[in-house]
Amino acid sequence: MPKNILTRAYSRTLPKQRKIAIAGVGALGAAALAFTTVPGNAQTVTTDAAAAQQVHYADTPVKDVKGSLTDRLAGQTVKLDAVAKQQAEAKKQADAKKAEAQKQAAQERADKAASRSVQRPAMQMVAAKTYSNNLDGWIRQSLDIMKSKGIPGSYHGLHKNIMRESSGNPMAINDWDVNAVNGIPSKGLLQVIPPTFKAYHVAGTSWNIYDPVANITAAANYAADKYGSIDNVNSAY
Repeated sequence: MPKNILTRAYSRTLPKQRKIAIAGVGALGAAALAFTTVPGNAQTVTTDAAAAQQVHYADTPVKDVKGSLTDRLAGQTVKLDAVAKQQAEAKKQADAKKAEAQKQAAQERADKAASRSVQRPAMQMVAAKTYSNNLDGWIRQSLDIMKSKGIPGSYHGLHKNIMRESSGNPMAINDWDVNAVNGIPSKGLLQVIPPTFKAYHVAGTSWNIYDPVANITAAANYAADKYGSIDNVNSAY
């Protein structure tokens, strides 16, 4: 006879209380079996989840460090840009000052050149001034020299004394007066003796006593010293 038939028959014969007890034992066994059949890596899963959670929380500091480095790099870039900007501005100002100095120097050179240009024609005008080779020209040239040397005298004063002394002859010589007797005759337009001509010679004129301009200027210089001016001389002097 098959065994299951006997088992079913035996089960029908068990009292109700024992059936309940057996059912309880079965439930406990099932629970124990369920506990023992939990996978051995369950704790590992839990641990991995915790680790994953820790890694998740650990991500924040890493991100913060990265952000901090980025901020510092950005700050350094801003500082470098500021320094570069300051250097560029300083160079710009230096170039502007240099350009201004060059401009000022060029202007000063131009002003000096212009000043020389203005002065040059005046000098040329003086150099270009000519005098006629006659009594009028000699007197006028002597007056210009006298004026530059501070020697007083007028055209009229010179002319009247010349006409009295030599009649306007630059080669006139007195060979009869006391000076001639003493070996130093009066010579030229204003009849100047050699020692007087030498003592009162005016620089820039000829050393030839017969030179009209040199003779007039030396005589006017002597008259200014002795009489205050050739204009004050009205007779032999």
